[in-house]
Amino acid sequence: MTEADWYRWDGPDLILKLKLQPKASHDAFGEPQLDRLRVSITAPPVDGKANAHLVSWLAKQFGVGRSSVLIEAGLTSQLKRIRIKVPARLPDVIAAR
Repeated sequence: MTEADWYRWDGPDLILKLKLQPKASHDAFGEPQLDRLRVSITAPPVDGKANAHLVSWLAKQFGVGRSSVLIEAGLTSQLKRIRIKVPARLPDVIAAR
């Protein structure tokens, strides 16, 4: 995997391409698959609950407020493009790259 496959920097912001698995047993980063990083979350994909949960969980992982996590594409899809504005820290899945 190269950086451009599932994440890239846009100035100080981090852009992630994710494949979301809702209704999982726990929240976790998974393995990269093709050009997406798999992310499991416990919330169901109903009434925006999965998106809201994803934003909150990612904000904690990157040490930013919820308003710094934007879903740029894929609001109603499992395939999402996320912008993390100026992440304060990088989870191991990204820091290891």
